[in-house]
Amino acid sequence: MFTITTTKTSRPVSQAVPIGPSGAAGSPPVPPRTLPRNAPRQRWILAEPHPAEAAALATAARLPLVLAELLVARGITQASEAFAFLNPEPEHLHDPLLMLGMTAAVERLERAIANREPVLLYGDYDVDGTTAVVLLKTTIEMLGGTARFHVPHRLLEGYGLQSSVLEAAYADGVRLVITVDTGMRAFAEAETARKLGLDLIITDHHLTQADDAVPIALAVLNPNQPGCSYPEKSLCGAAIAMKLAQALLERRDPVRTREKTLPSFLKMAAIATIADAVPLRGENRLIAALGLRELRKPVGAGLRALFSVAALDPAAKQITGFDVAFRLAPRINAAGRMDVASEVIELFCTRNAARAAELAGKLERLNRERRDTEAAALSVIETRLASDNELAADRLLVIDGEGWHRGVIGILASRVVERTAKPSIVVSVEDGVAHGSGRSVDGFQLLNAIESCADLFTRFGGHAFAIGFAMPAAALPELKRRLRLYAAEHLSAREPEHLLRIHAELPLDRITPVLAGWLRKLEPLGHGNPEPVFVARSARLVAAPRLMKERHIRLELVQEQPEGADRISPQPSALSGSRSSVVRAVGWNLAARAAALSLVQGSLIDLAYRIRENDHPEYGGLEVDIVGMEPAGV
Repeated sequence: MFTITTTKTSRPVSQAVPIGPSGAAGSPPVPPRTLPRNAPRQRWILAEPHPAEAAALATAARLPLVLAELLVARGITQASEAFAFLNPEPEHLHDPLLMLGMTAAVERLERAIANREPVLLYGDYDVDGTTAVVLLKTTIEMLGGTARFHVPHRLLEGYGLQSSVLEAAYADGVRLVITVDTGMRAFAEAETARKLGLDLIITDHHLTQADDAVPIALAVLNPNQPGCSYPEKSLCGAAIAMKLAQALLERRDPVRTREKTLPSFLKMAAIATIADAVPLRGENRLIAALGLRELRKPVGAGLRALFSVAALDPAAKQITGFDVAFRLAPRINAAGRMDVASEVIELFCTRNAARAAELAGKLERLNRERRDTEAAALSVIETRLASDNELAADRLLVIDGEGWHRGVIGILASRVVERTAKPSIVVSVEDGVAHGSGRSVDGFQLLNAIESCADLFTRFGGHAFAIGFAMPAAALPELKRRLRLYAAEHLSAREPEHLLRIHAELPLDRITPVLAGWLRKLEPLGHGNPEPVFVARSARLVAAPRLMKERHIRLELVQEQPEGADRISPQPSALSGSRSSVVRAVGWNLAARAAALSLVQGSLIDLAYRIRENDHPEYGGLEVDIVGMEPAGV
């Protein structure tokens, strides 16, 4: 019997209890505590297949057909493109001198280093901004220069370049300032620098419109600015900083830079690329993949200390994009959210193992504090959604709380969207001032919504799916009133729903270790390169669902063969077993859904799922992770 084991080492489970239509022992299963009382429905969107292109690519590149289909959906149709995508190498990285402004920036930095001028690096308080500072600070000091840095305090200073900092730097003898991950909107501050006699180099990745002006500076490094022909437009801030470092170092020693220094720098750039959720396509995919490869060999005291508090051991298990996004990045970000981000820079720059351990321990404590703060506020929000009928009925949610930590309101907005499938704004009120952060859903431009209330804000900004603002707290009722009217006009025709994008059809009996190995070559996964979600039609339960921890389910399934099924899959292997092979699957937070479908032994369902691998010494192997269930044929 071919089985796919599903026990997760990170999720202890209670003894499994069979459940039927009425739940365990005649009582209904407890629904997930994190969902509102009327959970939004899930709608499946099956990607349009490309049978001819996928078949041609599978033949030319000698790939499994389902992998070829996934590649074609990513715009990869030639065997050479597929080979480069699946086998990233350093020589595929672009020449940094292709970036507009790079030559001028390098020449000015060289002059500053030669003349022993102190250089001020002006960063941001998130992963992208702090790692970018680390890369440039390390580079300047490697070449014998002096680098200072300033990372603004999230609550006291806020985001972006500040004229007061530039004035203080000039008074202290600085004549060259380099921004990292910020600066594209700093028109007034760039003018301050010009009047003071400061040379300003802006390195930033935030989008500009085609007709947008660019701040006046000695050089602007941003692939998105008008006139820049750099091939990769979606680099994060740290990747642009790495490009500047690469160009500078290659002028001194191109061989050592490519063989020694650049691989080391890719570690920081990969962490930032994954944490900043830029699309993992093109050069971004190269940076992430190559950097993850290098993270197997952490050398710096700070990186080793961070791995230790995050319980990561690259000698025992390869570091993945998931590890970076959910174990490293939150700890790095916790410094800027809850305290001061400058200690992240010290962590990655120190060579003292004891100091590194102390700093990493502080990040761990701050991250726990962040989680506790977030959980407390989220509990209040969930209670309101469950008890306030008027709020729960709103199409666009605005939820405010007195004294909620401003460092977590963006995360809270994302959590509310996950639970309600509605655009959501979470507002922290303190000392008569309201600070808000919002997240949106597919098809709704949240920035347009708040722009309709622009006169209420002291400042605001963002993009289609994420916004932020500050305003007098007294104006909050008016903001809610206007946004309710805006939502009634722009959201009335749609019901809240979670969209589940399914990438290919793959019957359960076609899952093999060989296929899983091929799918691993798609990593690192993330924005722009999503983890594949498959659908299996007509899977039959060989036993009643088993309840775990009152919220989760374990299923045992066999793959029935629907008549006339047109599916994309590899050829069966010897490990697939017969059509009666039992596949074990797990569904996290799906107990209520199983009860709603009245699942019993013999039930026939369509299953949306991911293929996962478990490294547990006893239960290790492939596992099916259920992300959606529907009655067969619906």
